[in-house]
Amino acid sequence: MNRPNSLTLLASLLICVGVVDLASAQRMYKYLNADGVWVYSDRQPTGGQDYQEESIQTTLEAPEVRVTQRSSVDGLSLIAENTYYGAVQVAYQLDSMQNVAPGTASFGRVVLPARSETEILKVTRGDVSRSMSFDYQFQYIPGDPDAGHAPDQPYRLPYSAAESYLVSQSFPDTETHDDPSSQYAVDFAMPIGTRIYAARAGTVIEVASDYYQSGTNLEVDGPRANMVRIYHDDGTMTLYAHLNWNSIRVVPGQRIRRREYIADSGNTGFSTGPHLHFVVQTNRDGSIVSVPVEFSDRDGRGIALHRGDQPTAY
Repeated sequence: MNRPNSLTLLASLLICVGVVDLASAQRMYKYLNADGVWVYSDRQPTGGQDYQEESIQTTLEAPEVRVTQRSSVDGLSLIAENTYYGAVQVAYQLDSMQNVAPGTASFGRVVLPARSETEILKVTRGDVSRSMSFDYQFQYIPGDPDAGHAPDQPYRLPYSAAESYLVSQSFPDTETHDDPSSQYAVDFAMPIGTRIYAARAGTVIEVASDYYQSGTNLEVDGPRANMVRIYHDDGTMTLYAHLNWNSIRVVPGQRIRRREYIADSGNTGFSTGPHLHFVVQTNRDGSIVSVPVEFSDRDGRGIALHRGDQPTAY
């Protein structure tokens, strides 16, 4: 099953801006618009307009959790392999159990360390003389549910020193930040191609960089946002989203320093204009939720941002 936003089994929810399968080929369409400007898009132009098409094959593999079975004399074990460079929580559920030993947990949650292989459940036969069968399903989200948001200093503003950009949305204004995963997100209005710098040190755990355009259909455009997700030492994660296509300079597993150049801003995914979507998130009780953040002012003190602010980075 695909990555959920919640570990409630069988739920169909969306992680903030979504996650892209970086191992698959993408189609790029190039055409001239009405003003004679070349447009590069992941969608064909309408109205029978001439265009050029090519396939773009990326080489990075999206991180995931794989669950396999390992047989034993009296049953089998479910083994979860976590390919993320950060902790992941997995939830499993057993169904249609036949001759499974009494007391076997039919539902559970397990935290998987980064880049690990973990036995999440051992299932044994009730009657050793008979065969055993069951169905299972699982879902997972990044992050450790025991994580506490504990930065050692306020976050750095995620753009070049001495530059200032308008805050177009921030808590308590939640026009499009209307779910727990984005409630405390901050949107910075900025031109496409603005350099984005890490606001806090950490390890890159997810990257998406294959998409070219934006739209206002959440179901279609939500998963099409280019992004970088950085995992911090306290178990929280920062998401930088709507990045410009083919501009991301980091890869999963890379250790990132505060102030390090990671990508360019863009206007991809579910977006009405060029901006950077910045949010710090944690895994809380099996769901991804955002947390309030403070940014460093000139003297290193923490300040909260509100719509209409235009803070300068230091």
